[in-house]
Amino acid sequence: MAIIIFLDSPVCSGFSYARDPKGCDVTDYLSSLQVQRFLNKWFTDHPQYLSNPFYLGGDSFSIKDISLNRYIEGKEECRILMMFLLFCVNAIYFQGYLIGNPITDPKFDNNFQVQGAHGFGIISDQIYEAAMKNCKGNYVNPANQLCAEVLETVDSVRFMCWHFFRELMLFSTWANEHPFCYSSFLKSQMHTSCTKNTYDYYLAYFWMNNKMTREALEIKGGTVGEWVRCKKELPYTQDMPSSIPYHLNPTTRGYRALVYSGDHDLQVPQLSTQAWIRSLNFSIADDWRAWHLDGQAAGFTITYANKLTFATVKGGGHTAPEYQSEECFAMAQRWLDNKPL
Repeated sequence: MAIIIFLDSPVCSGFSYARDPKGCDVTDYLSSLQVQRFLNKWFTDHPQYLSNPFYLGGDSFSIKDISLNRYIEGKEECRILMMFLLFCVNAIYFQGYLIGNPITDPKFDNNFQVQGAHGFGIISDQIYEAAMKNCKGNYVNPANQLCAEVLETVDSVRFMCWHFFRELMLFSTWANEHPFCYSSFLKSQMHTSCTKNTYDYYLAYFWMNNKMTREALEIKGGTVGEWVRCKKELPYTQDMPSSIPYHLNPTTRGYRALVYSGDHDLQVPQLSTQAWIRSLNFSIADDWRAWHLDGQAAGFTITYANKLTFATVKGGGHTAPEYQSEECFAMAQRWLDNKPL
């Protein structure tokens, strides 16, 4: 279906590294520049792939690295199609991008968490009505004490619901047979402040730190010691408050875009993603409808006249492919093949 380049970004996450520790200290913009340099060098080393249709993709926070548009001046006719990612027009056959459960703008992402929690039945009508009355639509920066208190209540209820759900997911049959090992692993990972600790990540930790895995991936010796999924201690600075403006130019210039959301995601509710897409004021080409897999509804989708498609993935959390991999694979395959979902 595709040749995929997986990139650990920002630098010093995963197996990526910097020779100078100061190289790990990056921002949204600097991280995007690093991705730009990596891709330019990769295509220089692998020119046989230049004629292939090229797409950029990512989930959650990686939208910051693949946000869009902007021009620069230079000796060649080159354009930055993905937020400071430099592509020569006549070199890379760029076709579009796909992003899932995208962290885009707190004014949208965070502001719809209350509505999302109410829609899922996590908070009561009384709590929701108190939030509407005291916060007056602003659930990001509480303007008064009553708003702050009700938002604290919402967060506590959401956390209890999340914790209960994760506990159900954690204890697979194997984990129940090895409770001491599994609980010890979870405790050892708590310093990372990961939002999710599941059995999948338990296995991933050992697989990624296996000598055979490192050899297969050709990880340079002496660069990265222990692989951990989350590195919250990285000195990363967020200096791009919103990536919404960077979706406008490429989509209006004819590049394709697929934006998808797990419909059970409370971190970035699909309501918020729909809202910022609507704020772009694109006309509708194919209105809201269900899309199917194996005779079952797999989600809902809507397509806009400028080749932007939005889709939900039924039962998907943050991020959708972690929960509904088969559905996400079918969705991506159809979209890359230019077929209706």
